This record gives sequence, structure tokens and C-alpha cells, in this order.
Amino acid sequence: MHREPASRPPRPGAAPRRLRAARPLAASAVLAAWLAAAIGWPAPAAAAPQLIKLPKAGKLGKVMKRVDQVRELQFTEDEEIKLGADVSQRVRERYGVVQDEAVHRYVTLVGSVLVKKSSKPSLPFKFIVLDTDGVNAFAAPGGFIHITRGALGLMTSEAQLAGVLAHEITHVTERHTIHALQKSKVIEITADESITKNAAIWHKVVDATSDLVMAGFGRGEELESDRAGLAVADAAGYAPGGLGDFLEGLAARNKNTTGKQGLFASHPEMKERLDDLDREIREKHYASTAVLADRYKASISYTARSVTEIATVEAGSAGLAGGGSTTAAEPKKKSGFSLSKLVKPGGSEKKSAEVVGSGASRGVDTERNAVGGAVSKVVAVRVTAADIDAFIKAGRLKP
Repeated sequence: MHREPASRPPRPGAAPRRLRAARPLAASAVLAAWLAAAIGWPAPAAAAPQLIKLPKAGKLGKVMKRVDQVRELQFTEDEEIKLGADVSQRVRERYGVVQDEAVHRYVTLVGSVLVKKSSKPSLPFKFIVLDTDGVNAFAAPGGFIHITRGALGLMTSEAQLAGVLAHEITHVTERHTIHALQKSKVIEITADESITKNAAIWHKVVDATSDLVMAGFGRGEELESDRAGLAVADAAGYAPGGLGDFLEGLAARNKNTTGKQGLFASHPEMKERLDDLDREIREKHYASTAVLADRYKASISYTARSVTEIATVEAGSAGLAGGGSTTAAEPKKKSGFSLSKLVKPGGSEKKSAEVVGSGASRGVDTERNAVGGAVSKVVAVRVTAADIDAFIKAGRLKP
């Protein structure tokens, strides 16, 4: 004869069986409420946890994917190129473009030799010479490398140009701007949003990226670009000391200024940087020898101005947005330079400013605030593989 087992009395301090059975339901209710908030479902009533249905495994995967996408922006290579093109437009509108095809062709040839030795030789890099006396260089995502007329005027050899371009190329190939944008979390999107199809989101992305490009990178990214740039320049056949020689010349030019100027604005301390470059050359046994000072002088005829001779417009003033100009000798109180706030697509800068007096000695970034040219049109240059090979052969560089 079958008998029901006698029920055992509860252990002292133990919760009743019905209450213990309800605990998993309560935990499920909390999890379901969190998931409901993540996917946009209405919150379940707290009084009836037994009616809650958890999403299926596939739905849960989509929820987690959405959370991941909110955390970090993702870009395809085509999107990076489009982003770089829009940021480049901002930079060109701010500083103007030198309308000299021969200069652009020469800089493009040097850059193309370096790109062949980079980690992304198939990326369609573009090299643009900005029409300003400020000594600077800017790398935008997707392969848009900008170097100023002032920087070219300060250089004395092709090896120096190669050193600077290799450094900027590395910022692109290592995606330093993209990583900085992701880390900043200035812009967040969900799984169902597109950064390229939504004009408002894309405009915010271009704004944020333009600010990052103008502000420069941190110590780690700069040192990484120095080291990787040395490897690229040496692999192309250029004397690896070119970058260091240029930086020493720039330091000598700016020795009487306070604060960091242009290329120094976000870079590591100069002694640390030069020591690191020398150590890297020794440890990696870089021994390429091409300097090509004569070819450089035959191609570039600019002369760099001293910092105190550079005409500027005050960052944050109306000068960059179409109003009056100001001089660095009479700096205005400002929150900092923000390219995206000052120059929007289709905007223009009134090109009028007085020559800087003592502004550079007061810590104003004269290089970055330098007046630019009036023409932002890109100079079209077509360089073929045969042109690059001929350029390499004439300079006795490495194929």
C-alpha cells in the first residue's frame, strides 16, 4: 500500500517552502525588468512576477549587441574615408590650400613612397598643402594628410619631409583619431541607427572628429607615431634622423615662446622625444642614408617666418567665423580652440588679421591660430605607379 511521505517540519530559521520557491521568480522579475528597459518594453507590474516572460536567447543576443554598439562607435574603411573627407574640408576651409600643382605633386610623390612601406599600402592617401605660415600638420581618418606651407618652409631636406609625413601616416594607419573618438564617448548610437544615413548624427561625428584632429594626440599616440614613422621612413630609404632634425629646427625657432606651439601643442617634452628617437634608431639599427636636400630645395621654395611675424586670428573670436580679427598681442579670454564650432561646411573665415607682436611670448598658439589662405579648393594631382617608381629610382630610394 502506497503512503505519502510524512512532511518534515521546517528547519529552524528556514523560510517556508512557498516563499523559497518565490525567490527565483523575484530574481527573474528583476532581470526581466532590466531587459525590458534595454529593449524598450513596458516595465512589468511588480505585483505579478509570475506573468513575466523572458526574451528568447536570440532576442537576448540582440539586446547585448545593442548595448555593445552604444558603448563604442564602429566604422568601416569606407566610412573612415568619408569622415576624413568631411574633416579635411573643415581644415581646408580654415587654412586654405596652396594652389600650386608642382608643390602638391612633389609632396604626394614623397608621401606615396612612404605609403608603400606602411601597414596600409592600399589605402587611398591624399596629401594637401595648407596655405598658412603656421608650422603644423594634421592627419584625418581615411588617409587625409595635411601639411602647412610654413612647415615646408622650415624644412631643409626630403628626409625631413619624409619623417613628418611618415609620422602623420602612422596616425592614420593606427587609427588614432578613431580610437580617441571611441574612448571619448561623445557620441553614442544604438543598433538601429546609422552614422552615415542620419545627417544629425553624422554632423556630430564630423564635429567631434574635427576637434580631435585639431587638438592633437596624447603622449602615447605621438611616441607610437614617432617610432613607427621611423620604421616607415627607413624602409623607404630615407635617413631616419630626418624627423629629429626637423623637430630640433622647430625647437630652435620657437625657443623664445612660452607654451607649446603647433606641432608641440600636444606632443611629449622635446628632450624625451628626441632621446626616444635616437634610442629607437640605435636599437633597430636603422641605417638608410637618403637625405636629398638638393631635390627638396629644387621642389620647395618657401621660407619659414619667425613666430613673431605670423599673422593670426584669435581662437574663439569672430575672426574665424566671419567677424573682425584680433592679434595675439591682445588675447581674449576663451575656453579653447574648437574647429567644429568655428568653421562649418560652407562657412568662411574673414582673412584679415594684424601681425603678431608679443603674443607668442604670452603663450598664444600662434602656429594653430595663424591666418590661412582664401582658397580651399583641392589641387588635383595624379601620380601613377610608374611615376612613383621613377621618383624612387632618381632618389636612390628603396623600391
